[in-house]
Amino acid sequence: MKNKEHTRQVRDTVVKKFKAGFGYKKISKALNIPRSTVQAIILKWKEYQTTANLPSPGRPSKLSAHTRRRLIRDAAKRPMITLDELQRSTAEVGDSVHRTTILHKSGLYGRVARRKPFLKDIHKKCCLKFATSHLGDTPNMWKKVLWSDETKIELFGNNAKRYVWRKSNTAEHTIPTVKHGGGSIMVWACFSSAGTGKMVKIDGKMDGAKYRTILEENLMESAKDLRLGRRFVFQQDNDPKHKAKSTMEWFKNKHIQVLEWPSQSPDLNPIENLWKELKTAVHKCSPSNLTELELFCKEEWEKMSVSRCAKLIETYPKRLTAVIAAKGGTTKY
Repeated sequence: MKNKEHTRQVRDTVVKKFKAGFGYKKISKALNIPRSTVQAIILKWKEYQTTANLPSPGRPSKLSAHTRRRLIRDAAKRPMITLDELQRSTAEVGDSVHRTTILHKSGLYGRVARRKPFLKDIHKKCCLKFATSHLGDTPNMWKKVLWSDETKIELFGNNAKRYVWRKSNTAEHTIPTVKHGGGSIMVWACFSSAGTGKMVKIDGKMDGAKYRTILEENLMESAKDLRLGRRFVFQQDNDPKHKAKSTMEWFKNKHIQVLEWPSQSPDLNPIENLWKELKTAVHKCSPSNLTELELFCKEEWEKMSVSRCAKLIETYPKRLTAVIAAKGGTTKY
């Protein structure tokens, strides 16, 4: 509970004695008030030139400092704790507060947990090695890369979401996932700093032969449309059909350089950002069937701005720096 406030007359007397040359200790003894109180009154007078009560910034907090620290500790230990559980925790120590009061002033907000691949130590080590070895690459090198990936796009929105407590712009407390989880399609696409390349719907189960057909029909044409030149670098992940002997021989025969890529590293691939934006845009179109879903996917992919693609590649060194800072672990990207 807040201590009783001293009267304006007492505060004025403190300042008067200070002006007369008295020290904190003598003023405290003369007026029988704590030395810390004397100091607070004088400091306030020095800053605002008044001893009057200043306008309050708002309603006083219902949470004590002790309770607030306890809540932050609970949220840090159990990031998926619910608001009801936190509310019961405050009730146990005698504080009753509204649900939204609990953590917002401490910088913690309910956010949907990002879904990230489960990373073993070997994955982190490989990601760190990649980021370290490529940190010094020139901007022109990254402009020559044609990035690719496959993704599943659902007809009626994303998979179930899980809220967690975390500070803004952080990647803490993610949900581990495995590759590719009815109403959905699988697509392959590519892009570079010059814009988006071809997008292809994958019919049936993808295998090595089907993947090579997609490359044969779309890879070189995309590189030509994006004016990457003959010495461009192709990026793909380490999916077995991507790394199959027949596929690697196809690249060799076509004289296409393939970027060495660490496993389980979507944070390193900027196409993941475009996937997220694509899915948001497609779901705003509200497709009612898979035919419409495919149509909207291709339309929205073509609408991706060149400036957005260029920005993703321009800031790629920052992505590498973030991976190094996380020691190969999950980042905000």
